[in-house]
Formats: sequence, structure tokens, C-alpha cells
Amino acid sequence: MNAVQAQALKTKTGSARRRVAILGSTGSVGCQTIDLIARNPEKYEVVALTALKNVAKLVEQARLLSPELVVIADESKYQELKAALADTNIAVAAGAQAVVEAAQADSDWVMSAIVGSAGLPGTLAAAKRGATIAFANKETLVCAGPLMMKLCAEAGAQLLPVDSEHNAIWQVFDFERREAISRLILTASGGPFRTTSREDMAKMTPEQAVKHPVWSMGAKISIDSATLMNKALEVIEAHFLFHMPPEKIDVIVHPQSVVHSMVEYEDGSVLAQMGTPDMRIPIGYTLAWPERMATPAAKLDLAKLGQLTFEQPDPVKFPALHFAREAMTKGGTAPATLNAANEIAVQAFLDKRIGFLDIERINEKTLNSLPVMALSDLEVLHEADQTARRFAEENVRALKV
Repeated sequence: MNAVQAQALKTKTGSARRRVAILGSTGSVGCQTIDLIARNPEKYEVVALTALKNVAKLVEQARLLSPELVVIADESKYQELKAALADTNIAVAAGAQAVVEAAQADSDWVMSAIVGSAGLPGTLAAAKRGATIAFANKETLVCAGPLMMKLCAEAGAQLLPVDSEHNAIWQVFDFERREAISRLILTASGGPFRTTSREDMAKMTPEQAVKHPVWSMGAKISIDSATLMNKALEVIEAHFLFHMPPEKIDVIVHPQSVVHSMVEYEDGSVLAQMGTPDMRIPIGYTLAWPERMATPAAKLDLAKLGQLTFEQPDPVKFPALHFAREAMTKGGTAPATLNAANEIAVQAFLDKRIGFLDIERINEKTLNSLPVMALSDLEVLHEADQTARRFAEENVRALKV
């Protein structure tokens, strides 16, 4: 979006409360979004909330914000949710289609925070009606990048990245002079096993893998951080979001997670966005955009921090980055295949059905074994996703501990 469009949106939304829908409200990103909204009730009106199965948290949020609609994706939880909100005027619904309908509700801004490919239908629905979409759901672009970008362009929808890395790039990316940009540099914390040997990594449990040294995140994304698949998916995401070729997207490990990412320009300048590792900063940037908002995040004290360190990622210990580049080279449905395999493998590890290093083995085998199809429509995407899941699950059963 250029400066003229941004000013038009500011003018349009500046005088009234911004109408908000939150898909995945009970997860980490959803809860932090609500924290910011609750601090600014005069600026935001919540239209819809959705959750997978956490009825208690959803009811708590509904009573706090009084949305028009709440949706529980797990249909078996519908009666429990309906009974808990029977004394309110809030509409209650359940099921995957109801989540899509929440995305289609009359809102200005949609938070897409549903983990995994389950978040894609709602994001697509919001895009089709031209909404401003803050997306923390990587699969939106990893699986359907070309289709999503085309749809947004046609419908006039605006994608605003919530991931701290892409949000950082968005803040320092010169969209008016993109030809002057040499490369994007995504930073990675290195996860909990940055200094752990491969031999010891093979023995790691789910409880150890989810203990991220810096960020507070859900289980799936924490495991992805431990394998660096999180960063691999972000490379694919950046490729589509910023229209940058893969060879102009680099990754560097930065354990302190203070420099959230950088943009290098042709004159040698490197612009970085910095801040404390608190997701309310990038969430707040998208929530108030094109303005900025105050957040309760701690202010960055560089003198107290003392030093910032950087190192190259180890390609032997963490082959996920190679998988991402291979998927981008293959193109078509290959990124969706990699993502689907990873979702199956990560859940199998969390369920203690496979070992930690088996995640990468399943991802690599699935990516290299299945055919690549041209990503012509969502039906093709769905077929590739389901085929990859079945193949990965077969390999989970073969590798089970």
C-alpha cells in the first residue's frame, strides 16, 4: 500500500471505532491481541471471536468484549458454549464453516491467528471481501502464496504481517523504491537447541523442545522454532509477501531476539527494526496501522542489554532452511507439501510417536517423494495437502518409537 492509500484508510477509520474479528482468539497471538484491545475500548469494537476448543477462555473473552458472534470450531463443544452464554445476546455457532462466516462478518480488520492450514479458509474469506488482514498464520502464504496475493490484489484486501520478522521488514521496507533493495535478512533466535549436539537433539522430549529461550508461543510454533522450520516457512512467506527472489532472502541467528529483521539496500545501508521480544509490539503495529499505538511492552534498554550477537545458522544441525529453498525452487504445490508434512510430523512428535530428528526425516522424504503440481486453484492445493498428510502419516507409523 502506498502513502495515498494509507492516508485514505486513516481518514476512513480514524473517526470511528475499528470493527475487529479475531480468528483464533484463545491462542497466544489472539490473547495478546485482546489484551491490546481491552486497553483501548474506545478505539476498537470486536465483532467476532473464534476458537478451536477452549470454551472457558472463549467465554471469558466474550464476556469481556461482547462480540456479536462467537464460534467454536470443535462442534462437540457447541452446547457447552451455548449454555455458558445463554444469558447474553451473543450469537453462538460451531464448525469450520462458521469460522469462515466469522471471517466474512462486517469487520474492518481481521486477525488471522489460527495455527496451521486450518487457518487458510478464514483468511481467504476475509481477503475476498477486501478486509485488512493481520496474519500470524504462516500457511496463508506458504501454502497459497500466489493465489492469496492475486486474490488480495483483485479484492483490494491488505495483508499486514504479525510475525515479528516480517513485521520488522514491513516497517523498514521502502515499497516506493523496491529496486534499491539488495536483500532481506530474517533473524532467528536459534531456538532451544542452538548449542545442542545432533546426538543430544535426537534424545530431546516435547517438554524440552517447547521451552523457547526467549519467546512465549504455542506448542506447534515452538517445535518449529526448535527445528528452525519456523524460519524456513518464514523464508517462503517473505518470498511471496515482499515479491523477493529466494536468493535475496538470508537468515542469520540472533539469540537475543532484539533485532527482529533487516533490509539491506544497494548503497550498503542496512535498516533494522528493534524492540524487546514481546509480540504485542508487532500485533499493535498491525492493529493501529497506519497509525502506531502504545503497548505495555518493556522499552528496549541497549546499555543494559550490553551486546547483540549474530551467527550463521548451522545447515547440518538444522536442514529445514535447505528444505524451504528446495520447495521454492520446485514451486507449485511443493511449499504446501512441505508444510503439510511438517504439521503431521510435529504433532506426531508432540504425541511422542516419533523422535525429534524424525521430524526433519519425514519432511525431507515427503518433499522429495511427491509430485509437484501447478498451483492453479484451491482444489489443487487441497489435493496436494491431503496427499502429503497421508504420505507423512504413513512414514510416522514406519518410524514410531
